[in-house]
Amino acid sequence: MKLYHGTNADIEAIDLSLSMKHKDFGKGFYATPDRATAIRMAQKKARLFGGTATLITYEFEESGLPLDLKVKRFPEKASAEWFLFVDTNRDRKSVSPMHNYDIVIGPIADDGVVLQLTNYHEGIYSPEQAAQLLQDKYLDQQYYFGTEKALCSLHKINAEIV
Repeated sequence: MKLYHGTNADIEAIDLSLSMKHKDFGKGFYATPDRATAIRMAQKKARLFGGTATLITYEFEESGLPLDLKVKRFPEKASAEWFLFVDTNRDRKSVSPMHNYDIVIGPIADDGVVLQLTNYHEGIYSPEQAAQLLQDKYLDQQYYFGTEKALCSLHKINAEIV
């Protein structure tokens, strides 16, 4: 399967130490099976940080993953478990990793999810209620690679300016 990473410069080798903390699934490398989503991310990064909007294409062989890799797959739609997982990983008060998965697959938390996270923290909705409100919303999918072992399953095919 092809996965795409949108960024503001070509990446020769993925360096997890350069990854940002407090993302949906934690500090790691993110890609999506949706080319258009990755292009939007590339354009956004180039606009915010400079550089050139770049789309990097990877081949990912999910069926051939080593058995010792820890993989967490969430449903494509929002669930309370996914909602709380994102909330925990985005917690800026935390300094240590929130999980020990090598790969996490699930929805991308967009602005609508951020709004529901705020509502949850203000006591307006429970995680179950917030997830239910997001059920009808299409959330793009993302693949998180959090370890060097996980990155071995990604093989760069191409980089192009978008």
